[in-house]
Amino acid sequence: MAVPNDAAPAALKNRFNSKKRNLVIDSNGNASCTTAADSPESPTKQHGKTYGRTPDGTVFVVPQTHDMLSTLLSPSSPKVLSDVIVLGIIALHIFGLFALPSSSLRINVFLVLFMFWRAAYNLGIGILLHWQSNHRALIYWARKSGIFNPEKKHPLYNIIKSEMTTKLADEDYDFDTAPVEFNTWLVFRRLVDLILMCDFVSYSLFAIACMRVPEGEYWGMGIGRWLGGLALIAFNVWVKLDAHRVVKDYAWYWGDFFFLIDQNLTFDGVFEMAPHPMYSVGYAGYYGLSLISASYTVLFVSLLAHAAQFAFLTFVENPHIDKTYNTPPPRPRRATNGSSPRPESADGHTTSMPMSPTSFHGVPLIEDDEMPPKGRALIGKPDLFRQTDLSTFLLLLYVTFLTLFTPDTAAAKFLFVLHAAAWRLWYSAGIGAVLNAQSKGKAWIRHFVRVGEGRREAWGEWKGMYHMSLVGCWASFFAAGYKCYNVPDYWGYGNGFALLTHTIGVMLIALQVWTAASIYESLGEFGWFYGDFFFDQQPKLTYSGIYRYLNNPERLIGCAALWGVVLITSSAPILLLALGSHVCILLFIQLVERPHMEKLYGKQLRREAGLRVDRVLNETQDLVEDFLLQAGPILEQGVAGFVKDTRLMLSQYPARLSITRLADDLKDYDMNLYTLEIVNSNKKALYSDPIDPSNGRTKHTNSDYQSLAVGYGEPIRVKWTAARNHSKKDWIGLYRIADNNSREVTKIASMGRWVAVCKDQYDTEQAAAGCVTSDIPDVNAAGQDIVTGEVVFEGDKSFWVEGSYEFRYHHGGKHSVMAISRPFDVVVPKVADLPLPSDEHHDHDPMLANVSWTSDAVMRGVEVHLLPIVQNCFDRDESKGAPTDVDDEFGFGVAGRDGLKYAERVVYAVKSMFGVDFAPDVVQADGTVARLSWRICNARKVLAPFSMSSTGNPTPSTPRF
Repeated sequence: MAVPNDAAPAALKNRFNSKKRNLVIDSNGNASCTTAADSPESPTKQHGKTYGRTPDGTVFVVPQTHDMLSTLLSPSSPKVLSDVIVLGIIALHIFGLFALPSSSLRINVFLVLFMFWRAAYNLGIGILLHWQSNHRALIYWARKSGIFNPEKKHPLYNIIKSEMTTKLADEDYDFDTAPVEFNTWLVFRRLVDLILMCDFVSYSLFAIACMRVPEGEYWGMGIGRWLGGLALIAFNVWVKLDAHRVVKDYAWYWGDFFFLIDQNLTFDGVFEMAPHPMYSVGYAGYYGLSLISASYTVLFVSLLAHAAQFAFLTFVENPHIDKTYNTPPPRPRRATNGSSPRPESADGHTTSMPMSPTSFHGVPLIEDDEMPPKGRALIGKPDLFRQTDLSTFLLLLYVTFLTLFTPDTAAAKFLFVLHAAAWRLWYSAGIGAVLNAQSKGKAWIRHFVRVGEGRREAWGEWKGMYHMSLVGCWASFFAAGYKCYNVPDYWGYGNGFALLTHTIGVMLIALQVWTAASIYESLGEFGWFYGDFFFDQQPKLTYSGIYRYLNNPERLIGCAALWGVVLITSSAPILLLALGSHVCILLFIQLVERPHMEKLYGKQLRREAGLRVDRVLNETQDLVEDFLLQAGPILEQGVAGFVKDTRLMLSQYPARLSITRLADDLKDYDMNLYTLEIVNSNKKALYSDPIDPSNGRTKHTNSDYQSLAVGYGEPIRVKWTAARNHSKKDWIGLYRIADNNSREVTKIASMGRWVAVCKDQYDTEQAAAGCVTSDIPDVNAAGQDIVTGEVVFEGDKSFWVEGSYEFRYHHGGKHSVMAISRPFDVVVPKVADLPLPSDEHHDHDPMLANVSWTSDAVMRGVEVHLLPIVQNCFDRDESKGAPTDVDDEFGFGVAGRDGLKYAERVVYAVKSMFGVDFAPDVVQADGTVARLSWRICNARKVLAPFSMSSTGNPTPSTPRF
């Protein structure tokens, strides 16, 4: 369910500590979260009612609703048609368990049923919520169909009104006057009730169908299975009930996808125990039923269903929570009485970076950096041109070849275990000694100061050494596990439970991967590399992310992979190695980390995490924490990678999608009346005519006309004409010219780059986005009656790559082509390859004389030339981070995949204009056109000596014959 918790943005990531939080909605419909002590008196407090606000600003009283089980199963609750349908389908499921003749048939039937209902939940509801979040599709469909409007006399109006008024007998609710958002949510709830109940029932019946007593099972094992399974199921029930107590029906049924409310939520209980409790520990019952049924089939189906639930969380809920509750702070503006903090320009004889004020002749002083320098992160994106990454790659290559091409003898296994133990000793004792000496007397930094370097160099060398040690330690351990592994002879139930131990082992390894990612997300590069041992920043200790629940994740779940390999290998040497490694980790925390933390943070250190001592179930907290993350997002990264690769494939190879939806009434339309004209296209300048960055003009003005062209990122306005009896579902799509080999029918998908010629003809607002005018009567040059209109392609509906494109007018919602526009090119203005700084005059080209990439005039010219391109990349929308001038922060408040998307647009434009290829992270870090222009100029200066147009004699080349 859509609950703002630790996965939510900064406003909702903080530890709640049982404080009341008010979801406050301003007059513009923006949501924010404040403590009850800081918020003004809300309507909820004034009148005892809950108030909601729709996106258009309508405020209404939210009637009290009831949970699914009480309304569906309680005899005292009035029953309506939808309740009868749900109960009837559930009864059919139960009847099928007893009616099906054979055990194998029951298992297969209920497996298919569960997969269907699980897909209806994660895929069906997920798609509906995704459309609602991004396009408000459900609200749009409700308004368009008039299902809640008595004047439109929709056939379902009376049925829905009767159901809603019967189920919601509240004085504050009137079906005809309630906002369409609230009524749509109520209807959506009925669909959710059906899917969730059938999902639960079909899974339970599937587990019952698979239930058996294993042959030769000891009676104590059977009792243990049942007791453990029932305990997990009881715990699951408590989690769901406690979560519903906190979030109420509003969040349980994803209410914030439809409207926002002003409501006090106390995030205590289960929300202090686990991240996303309804999706993590809230599925403990799956594994309880797996234990009771003693079926590997049920276990693996449970794992698959649980992974699908985390995929739902990742791709549906988290993006919506981030968009809804993460209101970006105001965009920082430059001071009005001064210039921007742009980097100083340098001449040709000085360094391209400003010298530090705490250095003398380039030699840093002792206190050269109070904070770690900003630069590329070492974790995440390996770069083989970087020494640390290359060394790490060679180390992994060395360990891999050594593991695969050495004999599997007892001596070799002993050496591999000894090798892993040596790495572990170095990682714990060696690295621990370095950190301990640094904590007590800054020994590491003192060494670099003694040899004439500073804290920056010490920090960089430390990160490289720690990273190499970490990789070597774990690589050697997995290599030893591989060498000691023997494939089991029997994988069935009994005889060591090989399949079960392998499954749990893989889960534990995945758990540690997730734990490491969560730790890095919470601590960042600074905390991951123990930055507070090296930099004397103001001590400020916060508990967020995984640290909200655990003080030291490394103590337990941070060692999960050790025991996962032990379970998989079932090897005594690996067991001893894992035990020793775990002890080393505990000693490292106790002897290195904790003393430094106590010295640095003192009383800020928290003694307890998660539930308080006086809370319910506190005595079982350690066991719960051990379990709750074992069912973590095992396939989250795999699913995310699969989706990313699929999107990349579809964007690069759209022609592989064959579509043959053809209209059968084309004979009724005169195709000569259909035309497409690009309104804002220009004559394309020759590519040999570059742009002078000092004035933004083409250097030569005598170029011949080639074709139509549209600037990179500019909105493309298209005027269309059609017959007066044209279909209202006609649409216009944008395509690469080379992708279509037919002019009669379009055989590839538009990938979202299409606009309907008439509004309100499709079930999504996105289809009409870009439709400016439509069906304006007119007469063409031949005197024939036509209608005209205009559409605009911009943002995600346009291409962000240079190339040749065309528009196609399609008939009746199909792919029959009625008209094709003239080809046009999307172009990025090119910049001349200017020479290095020089006092020489270039008589052959006076414009290039005495031009320097680091001169102030050229830098200002680059800024002027780059600003409109960057504004285009951000869709000229300040809410998306578009700058208004060269000193505005661009991309401010836009993070995640959207932020990366806009940065990649800028990267492509900069590379096309200036021939400099930056990483998206660099563009995002610069943040302003002024700083980015400075970086471009300095990069051009560095690259210019290898250019054919550098000052002096060009590089000799082989004559061409």
